[in-house]
Amino acid sequence: MANHIWLAEERDLDEVTALIAAFRDWWGKDVPADESIRSTVRTLLGDPMTDYLLAAPAAGEAACGVCQLRYRLSVWTGAEDCWLEDLYVAGHARRAGIGRSLVAAALDRARARGCRRVELDVNEENTAALEFYRALGFSTEPKPPGRTLFVARRLDP
Repeated sequence: MANHIWLAEERDLDEVTALIAAFRDWWGKDVPADESIRSTVRTLLGDPMTDYLLAAPAAGEAACGVCQLRYRLSVWTGAEDCWLEDLYVAGHARRAGIGRSLVAAALDRARARGCRRVELDVNEENTAALEFYRALGFSTEPKPPGRTLFVARRLDP
């Protein structure tokens, strides 16, 4: 049986919020608070540069997986890039192909928008995730010349 994947809409706010909060919990974090997640997800559901995909084992069942996609226009390709920002599958639903189905749907969404690439980041110590993405055809090779690092700076409000 194939997994059921759908594009989240406003009516899916509670399911998306719950899954993102579960992802936060999986990471052992206590921030952001549930209400902050809910408020942000509500905003992003209305953003044409963001998609949330939800997954369930079958149509009519509760969502047990979520994938957040962010789009941005790239000057280097002249097309949109897709950033796979978050992918989470609830513990009870893992190893049933939900994650693979979500990534396949994400690739389809990106292609449909004309994206030329899908990118994401994975902690180098998360070997299971690295193997998962490699098995799906993602490259983990550093961009030449040298190793490309994720660089960030927090801004205080």
